[in-house]
Amino acid sequence: MESLALVLFGVVLIALMTGFPVALTLSGASLLFAALAVQLGAFDMAFLNSIPNRIYSIMGNETLIAVPLFVFMGIMLEKSKIAEQLLTTMNEAMHGLKGGLGISVILVGALLAASTGIVGATVVTMGLLALPTMLKQGYDPKIASGTIAASGTLGQIIPPSIVLILLGDVLSNAYQQAQLKQGIFSPEVLSVGDLFVGAILPGILLVLLYIGYIWLTAIRQPERLPTPDQATLQPGIGGRILKSLIPPLLLILLVLGSILGGFATPTESASLGAVGAMILAAFKRHLTLKNLNEVMRETLTVTSMIFFIFIGAAFFSLVFRGLGGDDLIEGFLIDLPGGQLTALLIVMLLIFVLGFFLDFIEITYVILPVVAPILLMGGMDPIWLGILIAINLQTAFLTPPFGFALFYLRGVAPKSVQTADIYKGVIPFIGIQIGVILILWFFPELATWLPHQVYAN
Repeated sequence: MESLALVLFGVVLIALMTGFPVALTLSGASLLFAALAVQLGAFDMAFLNSIPNRIYSIMGNETLIAVPLFVFMGIMLEKSKIAEQLLTTMNEAMHGLKGGLGISVILVGALLAASTGIVGATVVTMGLLALPTMLKQGYDPKIASGTIAASGTLGQIIPPSIVLILLGDVLSNAYQQAQLKQGIFSPEVLSVGDLFVGAILPGILLVLLYIGYIWLTAIRQPERLPTPDQATLQPGIGGRILKSLIPPLLLILLVLGSILGGFATPTESASLGAVGAMILAAFKRHLTLKNLNEVMRETLTVTSMIFFIFIGAAFFSLVFRGLGGDDLIEGFLIDLPGGQLTALLIVMLLIFVLGFFLDFIEITYVILPVVAPILLMGGMDPIWLGILIAINLQTAFLTPPFGFALFYLRGVAPKSVQTADIYKGVIPFIGIQIGVILILWFFPELATWLPHQVYAN
């Protein structure tokens, strides 16, 4: 019945690529194949009997409570107009610097990533605020749109990141499975906090490489990123910079500082972030009952979608395992020449290709539960593996035809910016992301050194 498991896997991927709802596809296809296998006498219904326990464990998972809290924080900050003030001030401060506006967009994108973690909100906000200004200054539409789309995806790797939370949940289970299969009955634990800390240095490296690309392009091809004449700065620029930077920096310190200092778990820090976002909104006079109602409704919508996918993924993983699919995949990956590194290379290539067509949540909950335990059984560092996969998943937001950041930007970009310009503009940034993956591949310490230092005691 292993072949039936592979057919199930193929049917699910094809259905997802054609646009069927993710949760319904995962659960519906799985139930149909389970019914077929039962008729053939090749499936134990005990697998499906554990569905209620799976759903209950999802409901009681403390790690996943961070998802609605961070979503709430991000949407509340979007309503607070922090991005608008940040971009205006940074652009003023860097006026006259080669590629100054592009560098400002990247820095603001990084600050928003570290204080919201919501890609859609960042791309839309930056597209509305920065893209018209960049085009007005004579920026090439390709590099302008590529910079905004790529900066918006920094929220996928810079904590607090929804991707890292979901990866932490999946890889934590996979790490325990791998250790139990190895006969380790007191398994070590992988936490979301480990991934948050491990992502800090790669995230900073990614930001620096983005900035380096913009700066070098401005020097070598100044016609693509024209630099306005140096204007006289208005008095009080230092105060304006501090006024715009302090709110997001305080929130970053509250959320990430509490984790790094060992004062709070990621879930607890998410609650601090949600309260902090409300306080910032109140100071900016944006905390009204109308805004609060809108934020809560949007949070409920996003969270419901994510958790509905969790339930569908539970059906899929149980049926796939009941059909022997995990044993088949394990045998294939273990027998590859080159061992674990070859297996990891194939998995990374598979994730990258699927990123052209599928959302990161779909890849996380369809692919990783099958392959992650196999990779971790070979002794790979789970933090290193998690950060590698996180950056790979980040490219899924930029790769056409279904990159979500491209859709978000297309929705707010002027008609003068063609879809082809957006697609071509993100190619250099995808190349940078692949470059960071290669750096991580050869220098795992970039992801593992800081967590080991933070949690040494």
